[in-house]
Amino acid sequence: MIALYVVAAVVVLALGSLGVSYNRFVRQRNLVRNAWHNIDTELQRRYDLVPNLVETVRGYATHEAAVFESVAAARTAAIASQGAPDEQEAPERALVGELRGLFAVAERYPDLKASEHFLELQQQLADTEDRIQVARRIYNANVRALNTRVESFPSLLVARRFGFERQPSFEVDAAITTPVVRLQ
Repeated sequence: MIALYVVAAVVVLALGSLGVSYNRFVRQRNLVRNAWHNIDTELQRRYDLVPNLVETVRGYATHEAAVFESVAAARTAAIASQGAPDEQEAPERALVGELRGLFAVAERYPDLKASEHFLELQQQLADTEDRIQVARRIYNANVRALNTRVESFPSLLVARRFGFERQPSFEVDAAITTPVVRLQ
């Protein structure tokens, strides 16, 4: 009879451990998803700022049509690629590169750099880039924690059984890294 109690206790303990491990995976997966949604929200904010920036620069640098078209095309590609982080990373990198090109054009026009509207948009973009980087770091930390559990024993047994998989990190540089200086 004692052997039956011992076996029952071991089974209950094993099932309890399985349940706890499964619930931790679910919690971590949800943290990763939530963190990704935060990045997505900030990326959308960036997408909304881009047309205003392009139009402001276009007002001062009308003959830079190729730059404006490439920024618009990169923005369109980034918006269209919304989905998994690994699918969105390349279009985001392209958009960042094009935005840097737009700011390089702006550097050649002193009147534009002194424009209050341009400076305000530049500050909004700088703030958005900071928020993207914070959200990206939080997302990557959650991904790292989940991936560690997926690869660690005995959690990997639960992960394999219930379909929990490694998640991709998200690495994109900021489009604007210099602080915006207001002219007095």
